[in-house]
Amino acid sequence: MNKRVISATLVAMLAISPVCATPKEAPANDQGMAFRNPDLSPEARARDLCGRLTLEEKSLLMMNASPAIERLGIPAFNWWNEALHGVGRNGTATVFPITMGMAASFDDEMVYRVFSAVSDEARVKNNQAKRESKTGELYHNLSFWTPNINIFRDPRWGRGQETYGEDPYLTSRMGVSVVRGLQGPEGHKYSKLLACAKHFAVHSGPEWNRHEYNAENISLRDLYETYLPAFKALVQEAHVSEVMCAYNRYEGEPCCGSNRLLTQILRDEWGYRGLVTSDCWAVNDFWEGHKTSPDKTHAVSKAVLSGTDVECGDSFGSLVEGVQAGLISEKEIDISLQRILAARFRLGDFDSDDQVEWTRISDNVINCAEHQWLALQMARESMTLLQNHGKVLPLSTDEKSIVLMGPNADNSEMQWGNYNGTPQHTITALEGISKLCPAVRFIKWERNVEAQVAAVGDASTVIFVGGISPQLEGEEMPVSEPGFKGGDRTSIEIPQDQRDMLAALHKAGKKVILVTCSGSALGLVPESENADAILQAWYGGESGGQALAETLFGENNPSGKLPVTFYRNVEQLPDFQDYNMKGHTYRYFQGDPLFPFGYGLSYTTFRLGKASYANGKVRLTVTNQGKKDGTEVVQVYLRRMDDTEGPIKALRTFQRVDVKAGKTVSTVLDLPSKAFEWWDPSTNTMRVTPGKFEIYVGTSSRAEDCQKLTVTI
Repeated sequence: MNKRVISATLVAMLAISPVCATPKEAPANDQGMAFRNPDLSPEARARDLCGRLTLEEKSLLMMNASPAIERLGIPAFNWWNEALHGVGRNGTATVFPITMGMAASFDDEMVYRVFSAVSDEARVKNNQAKRESKTGELYHNLSFWTPNINIFRDPRWGRGQETYGEDPYLTSRMGVSVVRGLQGPEGHKYSKLLACAKHFAVHSGPEWNRHEYNAENISLRDLYETYLPAFKALVQEAHVSEVMCAYNRYEGEPCCGSNRLLTQILRDEWGYRGLVTSDCWAVNDFWEGHKTSPDKTHAVSKAVLSGTDVECGDSFGSLVEGVQAGLISEKEIDISLQRILAARFRLGDFDSDDQVEWTRISDNVINCAEHQWLALQMARESMTLLQNHGKVLPLSTDEKSIVLMGPNADNSEMQWGNYNGTPQHTITALEGISKLCPAVRFIKWERNVEAQVAAVGDASTVIFVGGISPQLEGEEMPVSEPGFKGGDRTSIEIPQDQRDMLAALHKAGKKVILVTCSGSALGLVPESENADAILQAWYGGESGGQALAETLFGENNPSGKLPVTFYRNVEQLPDFQDYNMKGHTYRYFQGDPLFPFGYGLSYTTFRLGKASYANGKVRLTVTNQGKKDGTEVVQVYLRRMDDTEGPIKALRTFQRVDVKAGKTVSTVLDLPSKAFEWWDPSTNTMRVTPGKFEIYVGTSSRAEDCQKLTVTI
């Protein structure tokens, strides 16, 4: 969503609203009001309350900044909150690694623990807001617009850092864990929070034209096989409470006005019963950017009729004019409003705090020791070792001739990623490394290569912490640096001054340890020649520097795997605006990447035993042949042998396996019949049909890292 805050116009409108300006007192005895009865279902309460509201009140309750309706005792509610990787934009909170780093862990169980902690902190923030009468303000309520489960089809997209990578299955597993962690255990009377799957659908850049772009001529196969699976999983498995429609058009219709997406697919095919919220000011794009509606009144009517329930913006007030003009009926508006009110009843928003268990979470959980440990452990698991020539890593803390340098070596805000909160303290690379190895000498980053090399002197080893930063890649940003455009990237190379410095260090005979920080893939061909080791550290959150130091010096054995393909350069990529999957991601890329999807090294060596498949299970052994305990991520891919148009291979299950040095562990991975769902052109659906499949079992998507089985389904 857009980072613009609520406009002064909206604030003024709410302030002078007759509903708020001349409220009637709530009845002294409201027992006759069914919506006040907590024993009724949320849906029954919503129907009753809806019937007591005026049309004007209904339109106000359908905007993200919903004012109090004091005559009925309805509290103010703001739907816009952020929790991308920790509670965002609301003061002190635990800041976890950026989601791309979490995806590199291939640890959906840890992701669930992380977001359970996030929801604890979010509930406390809301409890505090209630005490301070701030629940109507931005970032203080219980609806959180996360996770971003768009497919990261192209590394040039600046918002790709917010996603869980390029694979539909990995994104699904991570997204389901996020939703379950945020919303709390199912079966409870009240939801902990409302999570939101965004941005629906077919959305992954560019940023500069998203308010007018039309994603058209996309095959049904790509739609159902790539762009929709994660949304379907969050709807049907995690029962996500909200879905956010995207800015762009799909097949000529704005996504927030697409009957195909919001009604036919989301509600009719998948059975979704939650609410749909627009991206911020996306409804304005109907007449300002896409120009599919002549004016505001037609646009808001179209959005609601298509299935958009909550508007992030200030245009839904025009629904009153829409009813008067005969463009929409009040009864049709009620359908959306009842979904909105039912969601608020599920949160306990109308009930006393002593009835809602989540209101009793202690204020002390904010950035508590347990959450700090989760942030550190998540950062440890995100560390992805891409190159280690001559086993130069891990370094020894006894070594006296190490220099630390680079633009990200002492950059705390870089580690926070985007859509972030503010930690109590951030451990930078400099702090983390200095604590483990005080003898390391730090050189402040300058652009003068010759002076920097001279400052290194006779040090034998250089740890260079570089890459890019969230100040360069992100959502609709005013960035015009070489290689960047409006938050997106026109090149995937690291900045030239870093490239020149690494080449000079290599030429000077130094052992170069390159640490790359980014939220996306980098083109590192020259660096793979000039650096002895490459460690991808992402944006590591508040404890990223400690996790990095522990990894460099061997206290943490890296186990991260790439959730995206690291291409050699942009010449290997199709046009950025091409949404067809041919040539995109490991599933359809025919070339030779620098580092493939699923790839990541360890400080030990693993050997996978011969795999077998029977009765929906893949069985194999994992042997640690080295002298250091470690974790391997076993990955299972499928290819349908008679499908020449389909993916080269597609991830279908994975498992982290901890193995002690010198030991062998037997492991079993579930691969049920549902995993063999494949595109069926005869019915234009994803379904299981008879056929021969190749099963690839390995440690990355690269063919030489896999063993192959053939099965008939």
